[in-house]
Amino acid sequence: MLDGITIRKRETGIRERINVLVPNGNLNACLTCGACSSGCPATGLMGMDPRKFVRMAVLGMDEELERHPWVWACTMCKRCQEVCPMELNIPQLVYYLRSQWPREERPKGILGSCDHHLNSRGGAMGVPLDDFRFTVEDLAEECREEQEGFEGMTVDIDREGAYFALNQNSREPVTEPDELLPLWKILHRVGADWTYYSKMWGGENYCMFLADDEAWERIVRIQAEEIDKLGCKVFVNTECGHSFYAVYEGLRRFDIPHNFEFRSIVEYYARWIREGKLPVNSDWNVNGIKFTVQDPCNVVRKSLGERLADDLRFVVKQVVGEENFIDMSPNRSNNFCCGGGGGSLQAGYNEERRDYGKIKFDQIMTTGAGYVVTPCHNCHAQIEDLAHHYKADYRTVHLWTLICLSLGILGENERTYLGPDLAEYGL
Repeated sequence: MLDGITIRKRETGIRERINVLVPNGNLNACLTCGACSSGCPATGLMGMDPRKFVRMAVLGMDEELERHPWVWACTMCKRCQEVCPMELNIPQLVYYLRSQWPREERPKGILGSCDHHLNSRGGAMGVPLDDFRFTVEDLAEECREEQEGFEGMTVDIDREGAYFALNQNSREPVTEPDELLPLWKILHRVGADWTYYSKMWGGENYCMFLADDEAWERIVRIQAEEIDKLGCKVFVNTECGHSFYAVYEGLRRFDIPHNFEFRSIVEYYARWIREGKLPVNSDWNVNGIKFTVQDPCNVVRKSLGERLADDLRFVVKQVVGEENFIDMSPNRSNNFCCGGGGGSLQAGYNEERRDYGKIKFDQIMTTGAGYVVTPCHNCHAQIEDLAHHYKADYRTVHLWTLICLSLGILGENERTYLGPDLAEYGL
């Protein structure tokens, strides 16, 4: 005869609050089918999985859930909700439980990045505006003086009346400033009328990962106010998934008024190629180097869906050659999260993060591709780290690098993420 399971029911109202606060939050609708767990890379981490998590909430095991560290291993990638027949919003249950931790007890890396952003009014690395401005102006001047064809390139901050306002992940100006140049060159080549904005210019938003609604809203609200003050028509998010979702969802969630369109730079890459403004081609890929792409959860599954995924593939195929593109399986909105989202890179659970990423690593290795195109900073860092950890030799690369390589305008110091097969091409 089987032993019974003893449930220590100590309810604090989690189920009821989720039902009120969260769309599709009626946890009683769970069919216990296990579809969520079967497609979740976080299944098994810390002895937990999405189905077990929901059942514990339904059964009133609130105290066991309120401090369970699995909420910081889950990236809230939303794949569980995508496959759930009842569309239960499990990621928002995780988000809610993150928010119930005392703020000072939440992961120090995520907390520090959030507070750096708030205090500096710049980005998660706490870079003062004067430092950002100096880096931008110095790098632009150097490019104008040393790189042929860019003598008239304009890069500025807070220029009123510009059509586009751009954010910028603070990783570039702080740790790899030469990575700014390919994006600027693309904008110059297409004749884009653009400017950076100064207040909360950093693209990242770790306050969202911290589940600090007040801080998340403050950053997005200031961004929206600044861009409207400049009179820009379109707010363009550069190559980063979570920074897109932070604004995309933040504008809606907090009902922030704004007069601009919010778009992804990937959409514009595709448009400019179709319009002939970016005359890319794949003639350079004479050796048939193979490429695959990572679908960032935050900008594909959680935001723009198949439209963005299709634009991403269109751009890559135009740049590297359709015959040299190998898709992961599954892909697009059904792709697996790489494990770099949700603040996991800053959460301190590195062993769990790499275990989570093993599914993504296996996907990549199955393609046989030598390069993974990663139009997201967290995906880029995680997938690069997985290569080092599991001792693989693929490379991670931004879209802007490949576009400029195809156009023959990629500079010598802008090739950090290219392998030896491409490091000297076109110089």
